[in-house]
Amino acid sequence: MVPFAIVGIALWIIAALIMLPFRDELSRNGHGNWFTIAVAGALWGIPGLLTMVVHDRNRRRRRARADVGSPSTDTPAPS
Repeated sequence: MVPFAIVGIALWIIAALIMLPFRDELSRNGHGNWFTIAVAGALWGIPGLLTMVVHDRNRRRRRARADVGSPSTDTPAPS
């Protein structure tokens, strides 16, 4: 999920950069909040990205712990 969050943040940043030179024109046409929304989208993406990084790290840790505790399929079961 981390790559999706990074792409999303990057898209918001690109949108904000594209709108930056047109802020005055956007305001005159009643779309002055578009730039602010793009900046907010990028900023709100950061906590989401950090949450996904922590979640993925914990999931890898849980899977590694489960793999250590599970019996191997290479050795025959005792009879």
